[in-house]
Amino acid sequence: MKFSDAIAQFTADNCLATDLSSNPEISGVADIRTAAPDTLSYVESSKYADWIERTPASALILPDDARMQARASARAIAWVACHNPRLTFAQAISLFYQPYRPAPGIHPTAVIDPTVKLGADVSIGAHAVLGARTVLGDRTCVHPNVTIYPDVTIGDRVTLHANCTINERTWIGDDCIIHSGAAIGGEGFGFVPSAKGWIKMEQSGRVVLETGVEVGSNSAIDRPAVGETRIGQNTKIDNLVQIGHGCHIGANCAIAGQTGLAGGVRVGNGVLLAGQVGISNQIEVGDGAIVTAKSGVQKSVVAGATVSGYPAISHQLHLQAAAIHKKLPEIYQFVRKLQAVWGSDRASD
Repeated sequence: MKFSDAIAQFTADNCLATDLSSNPEISGVADIRTAAPDTLSYVESSKYADWIERTPASALILPDDARMQARASARAIAWVACHNPRLTFAQAISLFYQPYRPAPGIHPTAVIDPTVKLGADVSIGAHAVLGARTVLGDRTCVHPNVTIYPDVTIGDRVTLHANCTINERTWIGDDCIIHSGAAIGGEGFGFVPSAKGWIKMEQSGRVVLETGVEVGSNSAIDRPAVGETRIGQNTKIDNLVQIGHGCHIGANCAIAGQTGLAGGVRVGNGVLLAGQVGISNQIEVGDGAIVTAKSGVQKSVVAGATVSGYPAISHQLHLQAAAIHKKLPEIYQFVRKLQAVWGSDRASD
């Protein structure tokens, strides 16, 4: 594919300028550090500008930076400039790669209850199990060994990867992706203490995934005793994430790996939870907030705030505290000297 033909498909209104003097053939995409001839790569910012001098890539997606563009032109590398090179590169990948999707059809080893309702052009893989009264929308793909409990509703163009489990009464909207090993709608951790020990509280609620939600491998989203656990549209959840019973996550959030949310947490829209974040029971996190990696949130976070540390505090205050922490040995020695001088002065009195 000629570079000019490629950029016509993925840049749309995002294109700021181009140099198509060489207009090479493009056979694929690659990271700029490992690119090969005939591949397309990108430079996100000036931090990686020196790679323009070294990369063998035949074409680049660049930011709106005249110096970087001149460097690429000097090496006869074709380029297109965009406001957001990384986003444009993400769109370009789809020209050369599409995820595996089996053809529509039902494998003969699949176990499908007679009450199941299937949409058009669905694909159901080997040894998948679909429980009673399950509903699958059009062009939904169920890979091998998926288990779907009774009374589940799944929308159009949903992909359920191998070995994931969808528990009873779960509702999954259109265009969702559930990766291998994920458990959606399992029982929440509901136990009540009594004189005889822990009494199990049955979890009669459900999990709702709105349109465009993606759930990573081996993540768990639990249903509550009553009501629902809800994940807002276009929210993306990484691998190994635990979302407790009764949590409500807003739209367009990103939750990184090994994060854990206790029961009843409320997360607003556009929130970023970095890796290994822990959030205590019933906490609220406001719209647009950011919780940095390994932070422990024990009180609510206001909208737009960035918090860090354990317990989580203002990110700026956390940085100041971290700077002081590195100086503790020096501070300790200074205090010891003060104590020695103070002690000798008192002895002379």
